[in-house]
Amino acid sequence: MIGYCGVICSKCPGYIATKNDSYEERKRVAELWSKMLNLDLSPEDINCDGCTSNGRLMDFCKTCEIRNCAIKKGVENCAYCPDYVCEKLDKWLDKVPEARSTLEEIRRKIQK
Repeated sequence: MIGYCGVICSKCPGYIATKNDSYEERKRVAELWSKMLNLDLSPEDINCDGCTSNGRLMDFCKTCEIRNCAIKKGVENCAYCPDYVCEKLDKWLDKVPEARSTLEEIRRKIQK
């Protein structure tokens, strides 16, 4: 499963902590993401089944501009968007370069 922004959910620490139902993993992720994303997260905030799923989402995912835009445009992920790479996505990809690589790989495949 690939999130709208290019994050590979099965490699995402928040997704992994949720699937493992591990408080210690959730605590570690909350601390890391609080620093990285300038958020105030607690271990209880780390519950995610992937942003493209119909399951649990973290609060910041529910209001994520990238996610909401992709849903509105009806695209599988941002690689399929005619406006790829937009400004809001570009800012995110600067923080998560592996997501950029994922989306770029998808773009190459769909443009063949």
